[in-house]
Amino acid sequence: MNAANGYERPGIAGSGTIATGLAACASTLGEVVLLARSDESARRAEEQSLQAAEKLEGAVAGHIKVTQDPGAMADRDVIVEAIAEDPEAKAVLIAELGKLAPDADLATTTSSLSIAELADRSGHAGRFFGLHVFNPVPRMELVELCLPDRVRDGLADRARAWCEALDKIAVEVPDSAGFVVNRLLFPYLFDAVRLMERSDLSAAGVDDCMRLGAGHPMGPLKLLDFVGLDVSKAIGEVLHEESGEEAHLPPPTIMDLVAAGKLGRKSGQGFYSY
Repeated sequence: MNAANGYERPGIAGSGTIATGLAACASTLGEVVLLARSDESARRAEEQSLQAAEKLEGAVAGHIKVTQDPGAMADRDVIVEAIAEDPEAKAVLIAELGKLAPDADLATTTSSLSIAELADRSGHAGRFFGLHVFNPVPRMELVELCLPDRVRDGLADRARAWCEALDKIAVEVPDSAGFVVNRLLFPYLFDAVRLMERSDLSAAGVDDCMRLGAGHPMGPLKLLDFVGLDVSKAIGEVLHEESGEEAHLPPPTIMDLVAAGKLGRKSGQGFYSY
């Protein structure tokens, strides 16, 4: 393992925006392997990682190796799971990857799930940590770094060094649902939806008030579309399960949009049309 950069052979399991954005960042340091699950997800991963690399200074698209072969992860020194917020799917994948790469440190980009529970369910608690990056990964500086007490010697230093090498600012956060950002952010986002539900305001009206009156770069409803309404629903449900607070419960409008397949920007329709 590279003492200066933390890791020199990263692998990322996933093909979505977070996975491909993180791969573009890692390509600034050298080769990174990106594991996709199907022909279609591999094609999408290649396309999205190329686009992300083109927008990031120092990124090298040729360093990103997309594969559907889990065996390609065997020689990685860190493997980051970056699939949908499904605890069962994550635990199964992390368990599999941990067996394939017995020497690798293991991480997850979860934005809401318990790191300790995922660690226990995967069977690799001593080498597992949380690496919550933010979308769009090439532009966002923050990483919420969750380092359980029981991780093996040296892992915390490697994780911190890798974040620094990726030009990210790592803030170590407690292992609680939503960590810091989402725990504080989602009650505000959901309250904006509830305000719209009980008033005559449009999504654009709510957003304009917060952009122009509070100086926010993006209004709350457009931000929900950007995050993904399905992802937002999942985050809210996890927060509510832990806290029991009404503010964490996804509002009916979000539930209805998700049920209709209107997931926000990625599907072309949410609070806005894209």
